[in-house]
Amino acid sequence: MKSITIAELTAREGTPLIDVREKDEYAAGHVPGAVNIPMSEIGNRLDELPAEAFDVICQAGGRSARVVQALEERGYDATNVEGGTGEWIALGNPVEKPSA
Repeated sequence: MKSITIAELTAREGTPLIDVREKDEYAAGHVPGAVNIPMSEIGNRLDELPAEAFDVICQAGGRSARVVQALEERGYDATNVEGGTGEWIALGNPVEKPSA
């Protein structure tokens, strides 16, 4: 399974990012530009995944690793983000929250 660090994620440009946390976690704050497709829904939403290579993030890296493994078995070019959104925030990176 391919994986990248938060430092590598911050240097990436143009690679879609899928956040597999649940909707309430995503709403509490997410990496700017990340698209929310919760792990619990991803099996029914495969048609929403990018055709090109993309990154997958969760809170700490565990759920996203399981999702990446399952997607790779289906032929997707997915990369896990180690450390997840928790590390992204801890390192002081910007966070988006939906406007109320």
